[in-house]
Amino acid sequence: MVNGKDFPEDFVWGASTASYQIEGAHAANGRAPSIWDAFSATPGKVKNGDTGNVACDHYHRYREDVALMRDAGFSAYRFSVSWSRVLPEGRGKPNEAGLDFYDRLTDELLKNGIEPWLCLYHWDLPLALHEAGLGWTSREIVPLFADYASLLARRLGDRVPRWATFNEPNMFTMLGYGAGVHAPGLRDRDAWLDAVHHVNLSHGAAARRLRADLPASALIGTVPNLQPAMPATDSDADRQAAAKMDAAMNRATADPVFLGKYDPITREWMGARVRPGDEEAIYAPLDWLGLNHYSPTYAAAATNRWGFRNMDPPEGAETTLMGWHVKPEAFRDMLIDTARRYRLPVYITENGMADDVEPGADGAVNDAARISYLDRYLGAVREARAAGADIRGYLVWSLLDNFEWAMGYGPRFGIVHVDYASLKRTPKASYHWLAALAGAGAPA
Repeated sequence: MVNGKDFPEDFVWGASTASYQIEGAHAANGRAPSIWDAFSATPGKVKNGDTGNVACDHYHRYREDVALMRDAGFSAYRFSVSWSRVLPEGRGKPNEAGLDFYDRLTDELLKNGIEPWLCLYHWDLPLALHEAGLGWTSREIVPLFADYASLLARRLGDRVPRWATFNEPNMFTMLGYGAGVHAPGLRDRDAWLDAVHHVNLSHGAAARRLRADLPASALIGTVPNLQPAMPATDSDADRQAAAKMDAAMNRATADPVFLGKYDPITREWMGARVRPGDEEAIYAPLDWLGLNHYSPTYAAAATNRWGFRNMDPPEGAETTLMGWHVKPEAFRDMLIDTARRYRLPVYITENGMADDVEPGADGAVNDAARISYLDRYLGAVREARAAGADIRGYLVWSLLDNFEWAMGYGPRFGIVHVDYASLKRTPKASYHWLAALAGAGAPA
């Protein structure tokens, strides 16, 4: 098993969450709907008809949640802002009540010795922008996102030292605009490519605005999800399919941001979408890279418009409740490759697993499988660091059980159990295990 001595004293321990997945208070104090409010309210889109209307009610219970992180010894918390809570129309007049919430959250974190890490966008686009044709398929969103970044920088920049533009731009563009299984539910390859390019341009514009509006000490980054794309077989056709999957799922939203150039496969797909100067506009030197990772993916050749299709993990492979392959060595290799390819300090900003473990008769939540997973994946972090990868922190996904997008409230990713009826929080065995690594307390 790993232990705290496997990591340097300044290694950052923390947790990550997302606004729509935990905040609730969907219509409180001037918040307007996001595309996820509309999507989850559409019959058949989310399992069991679940919505984020209440979620974990973090909006009202944030002090309790901050205390849980403090008691675990965590030193960082990555949260996202609900764009439609602070700008109900996505533009125009700010909602002071919404901004006040993030003021209170930031101050509470600082009071408890926890560094706020703010992510501008974790998938909940204001519905008003989408309905006005100003969503991610429109190039007109670029200055609007930069204005949103500037609003938050001017409001919170005196207290928030670390900023991220996007969480998993590769995933929300593919799932929401290409595959249609997430909000806003579009299933169109051209819409996906439009969204990818406009998100990349928005990143560059927002990063520049953050540089202009934040103190010089602020650290700016972004958070891709990077997962190895592996061929389902050793055939040449499947290897080519895996290369296309890697381009679509990893490189399309990472290479332009970190290297200033689309990879060759994506560049060919983009065609005339990339205007002269666009790649220069996307690229803005960053201070850090947040890496999200859960499992490898598998590709087989296909005659569809993508040139690949997703395949299940190999027969007999260990998988989680989500069907994702537990393969720590893939995590190790991706950490090493990412650190070498992009040459930035890496912080793991999401990693974890879903289960469906409920409290036992004694009230305890004994999530032994999660502890095993975390132990092995942190072992991979240790190995990657030993190989020279500059990895400086680990923020678990997630602090709380929460709304798991189209899967609703079935999969539980939290290290803290949430009873969705009473909203009672119960720290799990994995919470106590991570607390011991972070230097606060002993293993459960």
